[in-house]
Amino acid sequence: MKDTPTKRKVVEAASSLFYQKGFHGTSVRDIADKASVNVSSISYYFKGKQGLLEYAVSNYYEEYLAIIEATLDELEDDTPIEKMKKLIHNIIQYKHTNLQLSCFIHRELSMDSVFVREMVVTYLAKENFIIGNTFSAVFHGKEDKHKVDRHFLQMQLKGMLVTPYILQNEWRSQVVGEYSHTLFVNRYVHTIHQWLDYITK
Repeated sequence: MKDTPTKRKVVEAASSLFYQKGFHGTSVRDIADKASVNVSSISYYFKGKQGLLEYAVSNYYEEYLAIIEATLDELEDDTPIEKMKKLIHNIIQYKHTNLQLSCFIHRELSMDSVFVREMVVTYLAKENFIIGNTFSAVFHGKEDKHKVDRHFLQMQLKGMLVTPYILQNEWRSQVVGEYSHTLFVNRYVHTIHQWLDYITK
């Protein structure tokens, strides 16, 4: 079934409520009221709350992976470190643009939530593969010189890519309005870029 303005409204309302109250703490009635639609619309479009969650999470990851792949396609002639830096920027930008859903998903994954993990396991495997290959390319020819364990460094990178969405209370009070959100993204990405420059010297 194709995307519609009503479906988008419902997904946005559900994302906000799942973020605030959790999946189990949110009722279909809560979602319908926030989206200003009938409860029957949720049943019609998504077959219930579980179907709505599956749609929202799947759509999130499909768009996310499409952005990652498009980024690398656009930068085919760039150096490995330029590709990695642009990829980091676009990943953080996407997660921040979809802040509430990003926070909800990463919170559930950090608690090893079965009902979310089962939905995203294939997406996570593809994400790991793409980021891992791009990150490894940065070190091509430098292994002997630096004697680094790329596995641990890649773990650190993955941690930095999700930390703002697991520990959002650490920074949310300092960010008010669209401009400051953009500033946060730019500053946070710059910090990761500095780390990348340091480990690849």
